[in-house]
Amino acid sequence: MFLRCRNLKKVSSFLPHISSGYHCHHQCRQAINLVASSLISLHPVYDEINRGFSERFCLPVSFRYSTISLDPRAETNVVSFIEHAVDQLQGPHHCWVNRDEGNNNNVKKGGAFLVLVGRFHDNSEIAGCDPVTFEKVKSLQQRFPQLHVMGFQGCSSVCSSNRTQLLQLIMKEYITFPILFSNKNFSEMANGTQYILFKDFKNPVVYDDKDADLGTICKAIEEISVGSNENSSMNDKFKSTWSKQADIIKGPHFCSSLQNLLLYFPGCISADESGNRLFLSDSNHHRIIILNSNGRILDCIGSCPGFEDGEFESCKLSRPAASFYDADEDHLYIVDSENHAIRRADLEARVLETVYPTSSVKKNNSLWTWIVNKFGFQSDAKSKAEKFDLQVQSLMFPWHLMKSDEENFLVINRSFETLWILDLGSGEIQEVAKGFSKILDICGDLILDKLSLLKQMPHDFLKQQTDAYCSLEGLISCITTCQNYIIMCDMVGQGVLKLSKESRICSNIQCSNFGILGLPYWLSFPLERFYADAAGLPGGQTDHLQCFSLLPGRVDIRLYVDIPPDTEVVESLQESCIWLQARGAANEVSGVEHAAGSSEKVGVAQQWYDELDNLAFSTPESELNVEDEDTTSDMKTQDHRICIDCAVNTSPGTSEVIVYAALYLRLKRNPDSQEDNPEKYAARIADILTGRNEGMRRDSCFQFLSKSKRDLRDLIFLKPLHVRIKFESPDHPKADHSKSVILTDSSVDVNVSLNA
Repeated sequence: MFLRCRNLKKVSSFLPHISSGYHCHHQCRQAINLVASSLISLHPVYDEINRGFSERFCLPVSFRYSTISLDPRAETNVVSFIEHAVDQLQGPHHCWVNRDEGNNNNVKKGGAFLVLVGRFHDNSEIAGCDPVTFEKVKSLQQRFPQLHVMGFQGCSSVCSSNRTQLLQLIMKEYITFPILFSNKNFSEMANGTQYILFKDFKNPVVYDDKDADLGTICKAIEEISVGSNENSSMNDKFKSTWSKQADIIKGPHFCSSLQNLLLYFPGCISADESGNRLFLSDSNHHRIIILNSNGRILDCIGSCPGFEDGEFESCKLSRPAASFYDADEDHLYIVDSENHAIRRADLEARVLETVYPTSSVKKNNSLWTWIVNKFGFQSDAKSKAEKFDLQVQSLMFPWHLMKSDEENFLVINRSFETLWILDLGSGEIQEVAKGFSKILDICGDLILDKLSLLKQMPHDFLKQQTDAYCSLEGLISCITTCQNYIIMCDMVGQGVLKLSKESRICSNIQCSNFGILGLPYWLSFPLERFYADAAGLPGGQTDHLQCFSLLPGRVDIRLYVDIPPDTEVVESLQESCIWLQARGAANEVSGVEHAAGSSEKVGVAQQWYDELDNLAFSTPESELNVEDEDTTSDMKTQDHRICIDCAVNTSPGTSEVIVYAALYLRLKRNPDSQEDNPEKYAARIADILTGRNEGMRRDSCFQFLSKSKRDLRDLIFLKPLHVRIKFESPDHPKADHSKSVILTDSSVDVNVSLNA
């Protein structure tokens, strides 16, 4: 311990002090070499970590450019090129990535634009963007939701090159803005990362990333937005860096096919060793999964992206990162990265609350407040966070979390540029440290203790992680111990790895009990009752649409769902993974109230609709009306088929039954075959996740899966099911010599194929 402390003190004296002129290259190289020499005895993979840090902190001596470009031709040419490329996803000289092909609203021709110019993948001579830059741009997106943000890279061949690294970057940094790649060489543009700010493609102004602080760019955006009612009305809403609506910033479109993996960038993990519980941050799914060391899922915190306290099924997180378990209180403290907040989960009461920032406004738990909050019209909450400076005091994309001896929390951003010391008692930030050397002075011992676990991990696995994510910053919070295991997140294979301390056998944790996760929010989040047909649904692909003409009465519906022949269901479909709704001239008589009214944990996509129906609307007779709480949907698995039973009572007129379900699958193993073809498995999973005709996204998904060293036959992925069944019912037939009507019992079989 003495030697480590002495080395850390030496490191702090050698690390660079970045001035306004240049980076101290020689001293920084000495510091990195010293770090490497003190850590190399732990594991050879520190060579890779050292190399990654050297590339980041040991830049060659380089003088800065003026904030505003002296030659207006460069930015004018780039802006003109962007203006002409907006209308086409791909052309002879450009290609858009991370842009929703079906939604042109994310790139408009009017309004204020912020363009990040830099390198987004390696096939370029332009200096690359670092994590701090992405944090800066994302904070501007949150602060100014009407601002059109995009990336731009010239001299690129990304449309025809290997795109695995680009997909990893977008997923790791959670880049939600579209990126325009051009094979043209805009030689007038200075090397390095820059921002171009303009309105209506006129009068562009260029800022160099090294000199442009967040406050300067914010002021410039406010100036060009004067006169825009949209921007000015929304601006006040986002003066607090943590207060934002869930729907303002969407997820990365380029990575959307990977959203249906069981885990989607599992970024951090912590443990309750005595209780054999792991707390896994499924970061890009915006949830914390609680499981044991055998993979059985015990609970889930978070329902969808957003910022909302409450019960585990309805609370909202936005890209949770590191966590810390307090055994004395049975509380889990969570870094809520994209919300710039620290949250606390009471694991016994199953309630999530916000520790920082603390709000000075008393909570109103009335029914009207509940309805207003559900629709996103809540009033702006004033918080103590607004008293802090935007760039210095407030948390800005925190990622790591450790507890000091003084009972304070040490919160660090992933780029290791800033450390905040948070007092749990007051919920206030006591101190802010800037720079890598100061962070090492304060919590270097805690970091080294965490990294000491790496020497026990397989070298090949760590080499893969550092190659993909360059990676001391990522490795600190993604490793922990639980009883006789060392547990580590596999951010490349999208899984969790465990190493037995006794047998030294390393394996992937195989998860089970998926019913706890409920119906994922991205399958059916919008209220179905407000849509007339499938075309109104976001990404509204329907797997099966069928119409029937039946007499009024009870209709028993049985769905037979054929899964792809080379896949198998991991476990039987559970009630909480399915959502049914009848609308129009039909009443559903199975499934819904049993799931929502029982103590069984269900997903918010099922529970929220039922609560809203019960509390916010006076439901007409012709709408949803559950009659028997003990009647449940019957879901069986038969070979390659899944059976789902439900029933409705129909009246004269038109009606529709909508079924959503989450099927957890994996590739089937053939015991008679000795074939081991990872590329074949990667191609098959990519086909299932994206469809065979998805072009660039399918190829990127295939390349990404191929990079994983795990057996892809163990990879669990979700296959969504979306079925719509329409009924046309004539008037009731009447009995002879009587005014009474006749109700007819009917049954229908619906065959659905999910073959990809």
